[in-house]
Amino acid sequence: MTKVAVASRLFNLMPQLAEELLTDFPDAKIATRSVAAEDDLIEFLDGYQVAVIGIERFTERVLSALPELEVVACCSAGVDHLDPVLLKKHGVRMGWIPGVNRYAVSELALCLMLDVVRNVNWANVQLRAGRWAVPARGQLLRNRTVGIHGCGNIGKEVVKLLQPFDVQVLACDREDYPAFYEQYHVTPVSPAELWAGSEILSIHLPRNSSTIGLYTAEVLDQLRPGVFLVNTARGGIVDESAVAERLADGRIAGAAFDVFEREPVDAPELIASPDFVGLPHMGASAREAWLAMGRAGIRGITENAVPEPGVYPFD
Repeated sequence: MTKVAVASRLFNLMPQLAEELLTDFPDAKIATRSVAAEDDLIEFLDGYQVAVIGIERFTERVLSALPELEVVACCSAGVDHLDPVLLKKHGVRMGWIPGVNRYAVSELALCLMLDVVRNVNWANVQLRAGRWAVPARGQLLRNRTVGIHGCGNIGKEVVKLLQPFDVQVLACDREDYPAFYEQYHVTPVSPAELWAGSEILSIHLPRNSSTIGLYTAEVLDQLRPGVFLVNTARGGIVDESAVAERLADGRIAGAAFDVFEREPVDAPELIASPDFVGLPHMGASAREAWLAMGRAGIRGITENAVPEPGVYPFD
């Protein structure tokens, strides 16, 4: 019998997941506290063949101390916390299902678009402070030009959700999706065209070597003046200080981020901007998404492969 140890906190938060896991793996061990620290992770997984994980990191030290480990089964939406070189070196297979939280994140992205164009959060802050202040510069989402940077699993769902708003959708992705673009009236564009043409720009890129630091100050200056910028992808893709500067002078009309370079966030100038909405990386914080992520981890116990450096999703 395969020995399974569950590090992901989802199985404590949602007993239903634990019940489903234990049906097929009745001897599985489920952590009751965080085991993210190296020593804790090594101790917890010692002697186990499969680790069902959230965002725990497997360093050289951890992998060297766990010679019996054969599989890491991921409950996470992304795998930027895993090193494919180390996993392959130690012969550890990875179970992962892309786009597992696409519905939750896409709904949040739409929510944030509406929030920033209508100044919803700003008005709520005023009301809580005892001020009856109606925003004088709200805009409609309807009939705007919305840019989608990254039209994979989540980006496609955002496009679908935007259909009732009669927006013009621009999409930039290194892959081409002609059938999808035709069905949903999406115009594929280059990065420069995306930046110049989008009134609202929503980022849905993975975090990898080609996207880390992509939105520099120089790139932000290529955005359409008065753009609304939404990031529900990953932190580290956008220069947060540069965004704060452009919010202050109006080059960016509003921004909403669910992800940050450092989490918990440490970007006081950005957070203080009245034109900024920040959330604590809650894109997947829907019951249905948690169930889907946990079930993806369970599937990963038996559906897995040795990851290849430089090959999706490690590219």
